[in-house]
Amino acid sequence: MFAPLPAPPYYAVIFAALRSEGDAGYGAMADKMVAMAAQQPGYIGIESTRDETGFGITVSYWQDEEALRNWKQVSEHLLAQKLGKERWYRHYTLRVAKVERAYSGPDHR
Repeated sequence: MFAPLPAPPYYAVIFAALRSEGDAGYGAMADKMVAMAAQQPGYIGIESTRDETGFGITVSYWQDEEALRNWKQVSEHLLAQKLGKERWYRHYTLRVAKVERAYSGPDHR
């Protein structure tokens, strides 16, 4: 679903990845990382999707650059990054963006 976002500005970490075959612990680690991120100071929310080919996009939202830098250095997150490179992803890209404007709609009630 859509993350409950505040009015900009805030930061988005956009992680696009093509998964390797098999789970190899990926599902459990992904769930753990989502739960841990939600406990970090400055965390706002997350949106994620994956298709049947294994291509997925996850966007996490943060109040400021300091919050997302701190999350990047959490030891269990560092382990997940290492395992992702070794086991879970055939290819990935990560982008960090400052959200300055945001729009939504249509509003069907």
